[in-house]
Amino acid sequence: MSTSTGAAGTGTGITPDSVRELLSDRKVFPGLPDDLGEDAELVLDSLGLVWLLHVVEERYGLVVEPSDEDIAGLTSLRRLTGFLRSAQEGGVGGES
Repeated sequence: MSTSTGAAGTGTGITPDSVRELLSDRKVFPGLPDDLGEDAELVLDSLGLVWLLHVVEERYGLVVEPSDEDIAGLTSLRRLTGFLRSAQEGGVGGES
């Protein structure tokens, strides 16, 4: 995975609630409940993932390019939040 932070970053940490709010657009994620649990199964299609990463870039100034392995692991709100938080902190490596 490759990441970079832009000048537009707010410095605000990514939390499960902030990610849940990003997933609340029913036009993009029609099947997700409003009260999505942190460990509930989460399946993001490619359009949803692209949209989500675009919004993360807009809101946090964080550019994230997940590898196929990273994408395969984004199976819950908790894992998605952890992935984005690690990317924000610069702690996720993408080398194999």
